Amino acid sequence: MAGATSDDPADVSGLLARLRDARERRTDAEAAVDEYGTDTLERLREHRADALALLRRYEDSATGSGDFQSYIEFEGKVAELVERVDDDLPRADAFDDYDDALDKRRVTESDFERARDALDPVTDLTDRLDEREAARDAYRAVRYDAEDRLDALDDEIARLERVARLADADLDAPVADLRDPVEAYDTAARTAVEDALAQRSARDVLGWLDALTAFPLVDAPTVPPALLTYVREHDAGDEPVPTLLDHGDESLSKLEHYVDDPAALKRVVGANRSFLQRLDGGFLTLGWPPDPADVLRYRANELVSALARLDADTAIDRLRTVTALARTERYERLREAALARAELDDAERERVANGTVAAALEDARDARERLAAALEDA
Repeated sequence: MAGATSDDPADVSGLLARLRDARERRTDAEAAVDEYGTDTLERLREHRADALALLRRYEDSATGSGDFQSYIEFEGKVAELVERVDDDLPRADAFDDYDDALDKRRVTESDFERARDALDPVTDLTDRLDEREAARDAYRAVRYDAEDRLDALDDEIARLERVARLADADLDAPVADLRDPVEAYDTAARTAVEDALAQRSARDVLGWLDALTAFPLVDAPTVPPALLTYVREHDAGDEPVPTLLDHGDESLSKLEHYVDDPAALKRVVGANRSFLQRLDGGFLTLGWPPDPADVLRYRANELVSALARLDADTAIDRLRTVTALARTERYERLREAALARAELDDAERERVANGTVAAALEDARDARERLAAALEDA
């Protein structure tokens, strides 16, 4: 059996434990700060930072036989700092100890070390602010992991529901009875568009594509406005699309013999070459497996209207063969079998065969429920 993946329900328990631990750490850290209050601890941290900054600044110049003037200045600043520390602050006496360690006629490096050590009780308190921030960051990180896992479980549940739905499909059904007419129509639809591109003017074909925007179930490509305007306003629009593409590769001097504005053609065709080269009838096809019967029937009405403008009678006839089949109960049975064959991999087919899909789906739903509840509580 493969190891637990990010969407494996069996791995949710570990994530729930991490979420619980992170939440408890955050709660404890916030309570530790609340014991004294954020403002109080921040004032302490500022005084501590100032005290340590003085030590760093004057350690070389004020110790031993250093500059006496620097020593006097240092002593004055220490006294000012200690004076600023309110007596009601917790561990305020640590600053008195800091002052005592430095209150000598001559201070040494060891005195500076003792002064630093005197601030340790203050550090113990101000570290609570850092721990609160770290605990909050850690909790946010675990929560993000949990939310990602929730999304993964949603995807897994949707996948298992699909597998469960397809589990009832008849994998031995004669899907060729559906595939053959669908493929026959798709081929005819592509041929109709290919013929139109080769034989009709670019003005007609691109105008036809633009008119198809009125049919929401026909996903026709959007014609670039500049290209549509060009073929409507210039004589070159009388040429088929392949000819326009050929002209786009020719020199300006040669194009002068064919079009009224060679520069405009080169500019417009060049900017839209990829669009023109990609034009085909793919957007008119049904694809495999085809849509559900009700969707297919609605879409077929719009496809017939689109194909009629190309006089594509063969494609229309073949489409009607498919829609006639879609009106029968047999259509959905064949389509479900086609979906099962197309969408289920070997492992999923095995799960369908041994009946483990329902249990896996229940486990995934349970894991999602537990994780969603934990996130809500948090």
